[in-house]
Amino acid sequence: MPREPAVTASTSKGTTAFEEAEMVDRFPVEAGHIMLFARAVGDANPIYYDEEAAKKTEPGGIIAPPTFVQASAQFEPDYGLRPKIGQRWFGSGKSPSGSNAEPPAEEAPRGGGGGSGLHAEQHYEYHRHLKPGDVLHSVNKPGKTWEAEGRRAGKLKFSESITEYYDQNNNLVITARSVGVQTERPVSQG
Repeated sequence: MPREPAVTASTSKGTTAFEEAEMVDRFPVEAGHIMLFARAVGDANPIYYDEEAAKKTEPGGIIAPPTFVQASAQFEPDYGLRPKIGQRWFGSGKSPSGSNAEPPAEEAPRGGGGGSGLHAEQHYEYHRHLKPGDVLHSVNKPGKTWEAEGRRAGKLKFSESITEYYDQNNNLVITARSVGVQTERPVSQG
């Protein structure tokens, strides 16, 4: 079934926090991945790893933790927030790091107007439990956009991105809504 292309929201001063939004063509949900994810977020609930204990719960088996679908990015080969071997990467630093690669002759400017983009909110709506054996794909859609005036960073431009995760039978399983904000200028100190 043909799917919609990934959507990126943009402003007149640059691309928002969703410039890295990608569709995931195939995200297999495996019990081992669920267990590792739960451990990584510090959740010891046996419903995420113990089949016998999980059978005694309302879902009747192992299910994935609430934010598990964020791991789908690891199944997107070109995910922009993951370092690529031999390439410069911004990560969470002010300047590129994480690589011995030579810097490009001229670095492309990041954003516009001297402001910055950041992740503001994340919401998940579950249409059913996500369980081992599911194979998901995602479709990204634009959401609402709005503006507000900030005291320290000027105009704040908010944009929403909606990612729908469908299972192997093309049934909607999870709707994820993410809100990003682009500031007009760097936050003033003081």
